[in-house]
Amino acid sequence: MPWIVLALLLLGALAGVTHLEARRLEARFPPLGDFADVDGVSLHYSVAGPADAAMPPIVLLHGASTSLLDFHASLTPPLARRYRVIAVDRPGHGYSERPAASGGGWPDPAEQARLLHGLLEQLDVERPLLVGHSLAGAVVLAYLLAYPDESAGGVLLAGGSHPWQGGVSWYNDLAGVPLVGRLFAHTLPMTVGRLLLGDGLAEAFAPNQPPPDYLKRTGVPLTLRPATFLANAEDVRLLSPFLERQSTHYASIRRPLLLITGDADAVVPAWNHAERLVQQAPSAELVRLPEIGHGLHHVATERVAALIDDFARRVAD
Repeated sequence: MPWIVLALLLLGALAGVTHLEARRLEARFPPLGDFADVDGVSLHYSVAGPADAAMPPIVLLHGASTSLLDFHASLTPPLARRYRVIAVDRPGHGYSERPAASGGGWPDPAEQARLLHGLLEQLDVERPLLVGHSLAGAVVLAYLLAYPDESAGGVLLAGGSHPWQGGVSWYNDLAGVPLVGRLFAHTLPMTVGRLLLGDGLAEAFAPNQPPPDYLKRTGVPLTLRPATFLANAEDVRLLSPFLERQSTHYASIRRPLLLITGDADAVVPAWNHAERLVQQAPSAELVRLPEIGHGLHHVATERVAALIDDFARRVAD
């Protein structure tokens, strides 16, 4: 049947373009940090700021659809004036490998926190202040629960903490369909999906405007590489059920928590996350930034950095 041959040729062409564009993106946005082997998993991280800083080191964890470059374009420069700042590519993102959890399942935020703990042990980082944006808020909370005495505290920037209703975007669901999901990831996101990045970016930053050079500075198109796309979709798709279980334990968090959220954030709305978490965690405080959406650390970089600085000083005392 000629149409089957044409379909196969088209899919082959799209897969070829995807592979070529992925290599071009990696040449444009190469690794800028170092690598560490943690239980057989290669993790990519960067270090900035004074090594002999008296204040607790700050660990930055990016959210969905990005990498540690997100912080190099926002919080790393102002925080590194005073602190040792370690930004980490979460497993499967940027240039960190994606492990399978024990039994071959999803490396959930608890597993990602375990790998992060192993990395920080290798780097001799003691009692860090953990900062997580969006999805990485779940990783920060998992770390505080698993290692209650091994951090100075946590900062959630529009952090996800609780389950939600309504599911996720269709392409994240499609990525989870056996065989079809892998075929989709290797053909369409890097080709057709790349054309829609601007619309997705505008939605994520609303009601604010994203920085004009955001895509160039953060390397977001790296997320469209097939393996990264599948890892990102898995994180997003399975997060809500995980948070349904994890959120029942927040009352046992011992360390101080600072929750910073934009009051116009429709992606991770405060009413379902920060406002619920501040009622559960004994030492949590909430700061709302007026008229700011989900990209708060880009829209109000100096303000967010100042809040983290003030919090770091207080937890150090």
